Amino acid sequence: MLDSLEKTLPRDSYLGDAAFQKEWRAIFEQSWVCIGRASALPEPGDYLALRLQNQSIVVVRGEESDLLAFYNVCRHRGTELVPLTQPGPITGRFNRSIVCPYHAWSYHLDGRLRGTPHLNVDTTGVTLHTLPLAEWGGFLFVHLGDATDTPLIPTLGEGVDRLSRYPLSDLTVGDAITYDVAANWKVILENYNECYHCGPVHPELCELVPAFKQSGGSELNWDNGVPHRDGANTFTVSGNTTRSPFPGLSEGEKTHHKGELFYPNLMLSLSMDHVAAFTLLPQSASRTLIQCEFLFHPDELYKPHFDSSDAVQFWDKVNQQDWAICESVQRGMQNTVFQHGYYGPMEDESLDIRDYVSRKLSELGE
Repeated sequence: MLDSLEKTLPRDSYLGDAAFQKEWRAIFEQSWVCIGRASALPEPGDYLALRLQNQSIVVVRGEESDLLAFYNVCRHRGTELVPLTQPGPITGRFNRSIVCPYHAWSYHLDGRLRGTPHLNVDTTGVTLHTLPLAEWGGFLFVHLGDATDTPLIPTLGEGVDRLSRYPLSDLTVGDAITYDVAANWKVILENYNECYHCGPVHPELCELVPAFKQSGGSELNWDNGVPHRDGANTFTVSGNTTRSPFPGLSEGEKTHHKGELFYPNLMLSLSMDHVAAFTLLPQSASRTLIQCEFLFHPDELYKPHFDSSDAVQFWDKVNQQDWAICESVQRGMQNTVFQHGYYGPMEDESLDIRDYVSRKLSELGE
């Protein structure tokens, strides 16, 4: 009987706009949220701007190479300092100062008000509104709430230790693809957290990693990594590459694939020579923007004939398969007969998503 299986979150959690807004308040406004890579801002004045629902944010590289996060709003009339007309993050560079496009109020790169044209006002102590910013492994995280008692690293959990030998902070983006997926963000996380679907959905992936389809993916050891087929050692079309393994990896990590999910919105898939990093930016109950960045070691990236296409092409195929099945789930759940789904025993990791969301809602009294 199906009653012996664990139930997923209820229908409304995946489809309801009100439920989505509750989750946003309880999770994305109360947690460290990944927004991208620090390497996207190499020089003073470089910025990364994005919108998290109604909150508009800009991260700036300062004169002393420090990074600061500000609300993307001028202190004068509330204009966006970086106009954001499309979903998803954008990067650019301020020329020595941050200048509002409306009335040209200007700010130093550290947020201090610098000038107010044609107005004789005291700017002492006036700054842009800041918000907490932290970094781990080269990834940038912001916190829309009070992060005083919630430092980043402990909240990321045990995955930090499991990935300690990967030189994540040193890696640089070699390529990127943005996907606009018509599915709830939790459907995508649940799909990432199990390989029960790998056999039916990912034939090419299972040819490269046969363990993904054995016993419905119930015997995978993610802590130690999952072995490739004989003669293969990375996630590419051929299973091989001319790129060298990351320095410092264990012998197992040179032949096994690892994956980690850092709540609420960062998924990492790690090969011996590259990392596929997925940053999820939920847009609504039924739409999620996914920024997929392919990270490589600078020693490889700056070689004259560097070519990331072997990894990118393979990952794009696997990603497209995942997004298509997630969108099918989202459409299927709209049938009136659907009230909840089920987790099989090999989907135990997906249960953690249910428990995580339920706990966060409870903590905020939602």
